Amino acid sequence: MGRLSATPPSGRAPVSPWRTGLSCRCPRCGEGPLFGGFLKIAENCRACGQSFAGADPGDGPAFFVMFLVGAIVVAGAVVLEIAASPPYWLHLVLWAPSVFILSAIFLRPAKALLVALQYKNRAFDFGDGTD
Repeated sequence: MGRLSATPPSGRAPVSPWRTGLSCRCPRCGEGPLFGGFLKIAENCRACGQSFAGADPGDGPAFFVMFLVGAIVVAGAVVLEIAASPPYWLHLVLWAPSVFILSAIFLRPAKALLVALQYKNRAFDFGDGTD
């Protein structure tokens, strides 16, 4: 199976993988949504028809999000501990929900960004059947 070129339809200039990834849009045209659910990648783009059959970022997004959220939460907890020395239960009440909320905020754009970078660098076959 061949691969689709990184040029979007209608001869437009290639779109930035950072812009399309962080906005959760199609890496080919930058218009259609990449996701069909919260974290489920759509079968194809509604705008240009690009297939996302081969799109699989694996565990990469989770790793990067855990690393980022961990750094944010630990830094916040250390600053709070040094500044106010609150009881441990307050740390638990503040930082446990923060981990879940920040992870939910960052995971979707991280997954879309990795798919967009894979598309740009032709890391796998997107299942279009052309060369």
